[in-house]
Amino acid sequence: MTTTSLSLRVCLDARLVGGTSGGIESVVIGMTGALSRLMDGQVTYLILAYPDAHEWLKPFVSGACSLLFTRKPAPPQYSNAQSRTVRLARTVADMVVPLLGPSAIRVPRSDGTIEKAGVHVMHFLFQSGFLTEIPSIYHPHDLQHIHLPQFFSPRIRLKREMLYRGLCQQARMVAVASGWSKCDLIQHYGLGEDKVRVIAWPPVVEQYPQPTIDQLQMVKRKFDLPERFVFYPAQTWPHKNHLALLEALAILRQKYSLCVSLVSSGRLYKPFFYTLQQRAHTLQIADQVRFLDFVSPLELMSLYALCRCVVVPTKLEATSQPVAEAFWVGAPVACSNVTSLPEQAGDAALIFDPNRPGEIAEAIRRLWIDDALCQSLVARGKRNIERFSWERTARIFRAHYRRIAGRPLAEEDRALLLSLPEY
Repeated sequence: MTTTSLSLRVCLDARLVGGTSGGIESVVIGMTGALSRLMDGQVTYLILAYPDAHEWLKPFVSGACSLLFTRKPAPPQYSNAQSRTVRLARTVADMVVPLLGPSAIRVPRSDGTIEKAGVHVMHFLFQSGFLTEIPSIYHPHDLQHIHLPQFFSPRIRLKREMLYRGLCQQARMVAVASGWSKCDLIQHYGLGEDKVRVIAWPPVVEQYPQPTIDQLQMVKRKFDLPERFVFYPAQTWPHKNHLALLEALAILRQKYSLCVSLVSSGRLYKPFFYTLQQRAHTLQIADQVRFLDFVSPLELMSLYALCRCVVVPTKLEATSQPVAEAFWVGAPVACSNVTSLPEQAGDAALIFDPNRPGEIAEAIRRLWIDDALCQSLVARGKRNIERFSWERTARIFRAHYRRIAGRPLAEEDRALLLSLPEY
């Protein structure tokens, strides 16, 4: 067999606009950076991106990776009168499309970019994707529209259902980050045990710059940070459950006379962000809360280093990047007891019911006043996260790329394919 026939071209989907996609963006950065450092001369990686929306990813693209550009759909331009018509049409579609059923939803097809590039395996790193004859790996991440349907319109629920099912059916392999997610997909979509593989996402902060003392002070001044604060890095989506966190702060103030500050980074999802602002004012804790919007990698690392603790009250996660990042950086953690989080946290975090603000408040109070507890949790978190690395994750996926493309497997590949999942 010739060297040319052994070569493998893998394409990773990175069609995102930087600063808008939260944990999914971190996954793309982590995989791109790790694969860039895998140099074996036989596998090359094309990073599918938009030509005007790839600057956020460029620092992590090198070595075996290079960018492959595809056309970005042009956003429609509407006048004020047309915008009102579009809003009305969407309202009607929300009602009508579910009545029409699956035939009203079409899963997008490849525009031919990856086929022209001679790609052998397509890796869809997030829920979006397209139909193609090229063998693929797909990450549905979570089935939030099934578990929390109240956060989606009927049309969006149907759209997600058709997209996820279609891309799962097409894929040679469906990848998830936890055992809980695997069981959930098998239960709801009837996928085979062998088709769904558990491969954990390490924290992407291992690839971020470490802030200096001067940089920490600069971040403190820029955001006017208090000396002590609770940190929650999460976009203001309803399921992230900032509302319960605000309620917990009010309980701490009323019941324990503790004025605990909250700092939250992540894109401000405007419709719900206004609800959070209003609730903070109603609870009379607006002066304790800072929503920073999207922050840079250096600023994120600084916030982890400066915070008293990280609190993750989410209602649903396939796996939590903030929990993993806090473990890696060395911040004590309290998190929800839902979905994959107890499995991920183990004994390294305080656990609470996200639907009970009183439990969240008690977890924060303990971390706020108990230095010994915080030190113990940090040590356990370090031990927890030492199991993972982006290099190992990249090598596992490289083994699957070779397997799916029918390429010969090295001894290391076979061992990695047989290794037990971490979660």
